[in-house]
Amino acid sequence: MPAGLRIAPTSSTRAISLLRTVQFTHPPTCPCHSNPSHHHHGPSLHKSPGIAQARRTLATPIDRSRQKEYAFEMAASSIRYGPGVTKEVGMDFKNLGAKRVIIVTDSTVAKLDAMAQAHQGLSREGIEYTVFDKVRVEPKDYSIKEAIAFAKEYGPDAFLAVGGGSVIDTAKLMNLYTSFPDADFLDFVNAPLGKGLPITKPLLPLVAVPTTAGTGSETTGTAIFDLVDKKAKTGIAHRYLKPTLGICDPLNTRTMPPAVHASSGLDVLCHSLESWTAIPYYERTPRPDNPIKRPAYQGSNPISDIFSFQALKSTVQYLPRAVKDPDDFEAQSQMLLAATLAGVGFGNAGVHLCHGMSYPISGQNKGYKHAGYAIESPIIPHGVSVAVTAPTVFRFTAASNPERHLQAAEAFGVDISQVKKESAGEVLAEALQEFLVDLGDQPRGLKALGFDSGDIDGLVEGTLPQKRVLDLAPNLAADVETEREQLRGLFEDAMSY
Repeated sequence: MPAGLRIAPTSSTRAISLLRTVQFTHPPTCPCHSNPSHHHHGPSLHKSPGIAQARRTLATPIDRSRQKEYAFEMAASSIRYGPGVTKEVGMDFKNLGAKRVIIVTDSTVAKLDAMAQAHQGLSREGIEYTVFDKVRVEPKDYSIKEAIAFAKEYGPDAFLAVGGGSVIDTAKLMNLYTSFPDADFLDFVNAPLGKGLPITKPLLPLVAVPTTAGTGSETTGTAIFDLVDKKAKTGIAHRYLKPTLGICDPLNTRTMPPAVHASSGLDVLCHSLESWTAIPYYERTPRPDNPIKRPAYQGSNPISDIFSFQALKSTVQYLPRAVKDPDDFEAQSQMLLAATLAGVGFGNAGVHLCHGMSYPISGQNKGYKHAGYAIESPIIPHGVSVAVTAPTVFRFTAASNPERHLQAAEAFGVDISQVKKESAGEVLAEALQEFLVDLGDQPRGLKALGFDSGDIDGLVEGTLPQKRVLDLAPNLAADVETEREQLRGLFEDAMSY
């Protein structure tokens, strides 16, 4: 279990039981087999290249060519989960020995109770602090640079992020460039858009208090933003970026509007599906010649699988409830937990095509403004840009591992007992389409976002640099020209459903 993961008694028994399965016994146990009367329908976990088979790969002979990976690592922030835990944040900084803290937030969250508790907690412990409340939703490189300049001038010894993924990601980058004050902005940005240099030393303490249930950024070492001149999203990913502590307080997500619940939850959905279906860690190349070069996104592995699949099931069960009933606090709490579970899963396994294709979709927005977002500028929320291609993507990737895609379809309630393997992609795509339509107010393809066939070349070229995630995509060609044609076909197919 990732160090520090503590779930309050108010969390569901099912989630606690699942997390405990990470502490494998011998022989390995299966949650469903703890019930002797349980019968699998269709491909079981023990017959598929899923959890059980992934475990068996630990005994796979070492690749003598020394090209493929042979190991995986697990890294996640310490997590504290429970209603009301935000009030402990001042004590946390005192325990860390912090003397000078920057609270990072945005103009909307600055007015909410989570920020009031942050002020009270730090003041109560006598900790000096200042507030940066100019974080931009869906950050741009220039908004990140403004935040970095503020942090360098203040000279903090710790950071507190209170807000959604945009806030937490901005705080991560403020922390990074304060710790490396002489670095060029592109030094650590993912290659080929940046230099992709490794982060060579631990950063300052960062405590993250999420107020949305989506990104899982409170537990990952990833920070995403728009590189404006390239018209593409990119980011920085390294284990040292992950927060020291994530404080997951379900009381803080009750202020989310339904549209934000929906788009944030769709990010959880795709985090879990993409990490569940990513290439296995032992197929990733090249094998690093030094462990510091092992990427945060490693491919599916037997520990990430546990977190990713439970996050998928929870999202299918609770997201529609959280969107349709603002007073369904159980569903909202479960979605916050699902976001964190998915963060542990994809933060180590990685995501692939839905996210890789989403970055130019957001970055090349032609003026679309998603309903329910109280901002004046055009916006395609991250979760919307990711989910709009999901039916197409999983129809494409299914041939790589039909059993695993069928298991995903089963999580949506599909009876897969009579489904043939060659139909796995279509079955999962149909289940996703139905889920998105039932959720309401979701664009049914790229045309609904304002794109047409004339935009495909730009979308493809904006996707190709996303090597960090494309390398984890099943069925994607190794040569660039074939890959370009595959991406063109995917964008064409995603125009409408």
